[in-house]
Amino acid sequence: MDTPADLCAHPPADHPAGPAADHSADRPDGAPGRLELANDNAAAFWLAQAAANGWDHLRRPHYTAVRRDGAGHRVVITRPYAEPDRLREELADLLIGTWGGGPFCLEDPYGRLDLAALGCEAGLGQAVMVREPGPLPAAALTTRRPPRPTGPAPAAAREDRERREVHGAVDADGLADVERVIVDGFPIRDRQPWRRGELLPPALLAQPGVRAWLGLLDGRPAGACITYEDLRAGTVGVYWVATLPDARSRGIARAVVTHALAAHPDRTATLVATLLGEPLYRHLGFTPRALTHWWRHQPH
Repeated sequence: MDTPADLCAHPPADHPAGPAADHSADRPDGAPGRLELANDNAAAFWLAQAAANGWDHLRRPHYTAVRRDGAGHRVVITRPYAEPDRLREELADLLIGTWGGGPFCLEDPYGRLDLAALGCEAGLGQAVMVREPGPLPAAALTTRRPPRPTGPAPAAAREDRERREVHGAVDADGLADVERVIVDGFPIRDRQPWRRGELLPPALLAQPGVRAWLGLLDGRPAGACITYEDLRAGTVGVYWVATLPDARSRGIARAVVTHALAAHPDRTATLVATLLGEPLYRHLGFTPRALTHWWRHQPH
């Protein structure tokens, strides 16, 4: 999911209406629908971050909340709710009351909550996308560079000559490279200038299911993402897909995401897409399942 860790997403333009959500309320057996699988993966990833950072958290039937004093609490609505007003009151008691009314970001994939009365700002909708298990389109993760022609080359020709590689981060140094790309690539302004371990502490790599991926362009860090595999649910979530500004439109995001997905071929993949990222994800086989709505509370 493309959303920065510390801010609610604000896409550059209105998102077109998406398809009806595929969720558990529509299934006679009550099993999680594809939307709930995406929600559960996002919530579980935040719980993994809570474990790595020592943050408190709360799990309730309709949502998961992570307390991050000073960094902004995070709430993921995970299940449909029949009474939006009652859920809003419960969340207000927790976030404004018990947790002190600091900054927070709430993700609502069902779109029925109105938190304006709590002093929240609404963001624009983004697509929750799901990809079923199966083979990926062929994609070259590393290319050989042919002899350079004379004169300027078009962007497509330049991309063909560049060497793109993707590696999993296996230690603190590799994770630091991933972290820097994410902080500077989004960018995550609340985390700038980049400080090692502030967003992605080394303990995160020790959390079951978490993997970090670094894309190199001609040997230099250029793109990154994080994946979270939920073995029990059979899902893998893709998060924080980022490319450094000078490496954009050069195939590195495609290489990173393709490589990460190829490492989990038998998993249902989930993510939340920005408008700019959605065409890539559609090309890789993702389909939209719902629009998620963001609410941000930033006390002045």
